[in-house]
Amino acid sequence: MSKPHSTQSGEEQNAGAVRRRELLQTAVALGVGNAAALSLAQAQTPEPESIYPANFKRFKINTSAGATINGVIGGSGPPVLLLHGAPLTHASWSQVAPALAQDYTVVAADLRGYGDSSKPIGGGDHSAYSKRTMAQDNVDVMKHFGYDRFLVAGHDRGGRVAHRMALDHADIVQKVAVLDIVPTTKFYTTVTQASATAYWHWFFLIQPAPMPEKVLESNPTVMGPGNADTPVGREYRRVHTPDAIHGMCEDYRAGATIDMQHDREDNGKRVTCPMLVLWAQQGPIGRIYDVLATWKERASDVRGKELPGGHNLPDISPKEVTAELQGFFKT
Repeated sequence: MSKPHSTQSGEEQNAGAVRRRELLQTAVALGVGNAAALSLAQAQTPEPESIYPANFKRFKINTSAGATINGVIGGSGPPVLLLHGAPLTHASWSQVAPALAQDYTVVAADLRGYGDSSKPIGGGDHSAYSKRTMAQDNVDVMKHFGYDRFLVAGHDRGGRVAHRMALDHADIVQKVAVLDIVPTTKFYTTVTQASATAYWHWFFLIQPAPMPEKVLESNPTVMGPGNADTPVGREYRRVHTPDAIHGMCEDYRAGATIDMQHDREDNGKRVTCPMLVLWAQQGPIGRIYDVLATWKERASDVRGKELPGGHNLPDISPKEVTAELQGFFKT
């Protein structure tokens, strides 16, 4: 298997990894308070491969929430925002976005903590990785491009950001699609043996830093992006660095703490825009939950269906995902 694409020597890459690890361990030990303002150094990350067509342009945008968000934009027409899951990047939409771009202006972004976006230190309350903060990042990205209203689709963690965005920014989100998730609060308040077994990482990643980070750094196969020798696979591995591992852990820690707090404060608030829910036939979620009924508890206008394939639907079943999104966005 060929090595991931890189513009650096192996010695330079190793030095960069050591430096990022030192920064992470120092920041965690200090218990950084101003989490939203402090990011880990990423200067040694190799350059990405080109996995999107030439009509998609890369961007980096500073947000009001203190992050720099990386992504691509392409196509023309009504705006659509695509958000990825863990431990992935905006590359996960690379088989869906070009087809959507025939009718829409498509923005695919790296969530903070992932890809080439900022990776703040989490801090004590994990607020730097609350879905509210992550949603604000991407509202700012869309405003940068002149879009005050837009369509949103999110897979996995990106689906949780999309859900929060639809709640907090009901005047902005026209329609929202979530892929292969149930609401965070539903998961944590209805844990069963089946759900705890299938989603064990939800309990592992939320343990205090730096234990989960050290485990994942020493053995990436525990929860890494896989070994596929494809441009997308190499892109996932390129950015699966110590600071990204910390960002992913903080994303889950926020899910178990401040995100739950925000859900409680909603006091039964529901998503009012149309919602599409898709889930994987070969994933565990449909065996554990009545996915559609679960989302109808949190949204007023819900439709959805099971799709063939496993959890990473945009990567595994891109044609089916594209068809469902096109049909939903056009209606």
